[in-house]
Amino acid sequence: MTELLTAAQMRAIEQAAIDSGEVTGLELMERAGRGVVEAIFEEWPELAKNPVQWLPFPRRLQRKAVVLCGPGNNGGDGFVVARLLAMKGWAIELFLCGDPQRLPPDARTNFEVWESINRWQPFPDTSQRLSELYDPHPDLWIDAIFGAGLNRALPDQVTDMMHRVYYEQNWCRAPIVALDMPSGVSSDTGKSVQVFHLSADLTVSFHAKKVGHVEADGPMRCGKVVVMNIGL
Repeated sequence: MTELLTAAQMRAIEQAAIDSGEVTGLELMERAGRGVVEAIFEEWPELAKNPVQWLPFPRRLQRKAVVLCGPGNNGGDGFVVARLLAMKGWAIELFLCGDPQRLPPDARTNFEVWESINRWQPFPDTSQRLSELYDPHPDLWIDAIFGAGLNRALPDQVTDMMHRVYYEQNWCRAPIVALDMPSGVSSDTGKSVQVFHLSADLTVSFHAKKVGHVEADGPMRCGKVVVMNIGL
């Protein structure tokens, strides 16, 4: 049986590789982002096609992804995914939860790369309506808010954003792709940390599956789980 890892075990494996000089944290983040994009196009080949070429009545000339980034390295992976999709001609709406100045070093580097080429917005408060989420409808949602290691209730801003995504999904049916774990699921237990949550259509894990992918609420919340090799 394939080994299932806890969040602490995964961090230890990554840190050991970094400490050995085999790889840097930035390189791991880049590999993770590339793995996510590869997994998306393998799961939905039509998303790799130019919409003008395959839609008889195209809604627009670009694909669109809404990328939701969190305050840690999971958010850093999200910045890489956003950049790689933008390089393929996608329109990107990127939202960041938290202060960019407090991001971990590697995540902040990728944030600064994104900021140099495209715009971003903070997660809104509950009084703001985000027209960007609805017009035009996105083709894809990227959940890079909280990956492995979260065992507490989500911040109100994150829960509110999830409600917005849930509402929009009733109209556009765009798939949700979670990086490592859907936000709000414990990677160590598979339990949801609060009542309201979103479920991913595809969860991309790195190096190995985590315990939470197969335990408790994990199978229902994660959708299809794909493990991508990031060279560890």
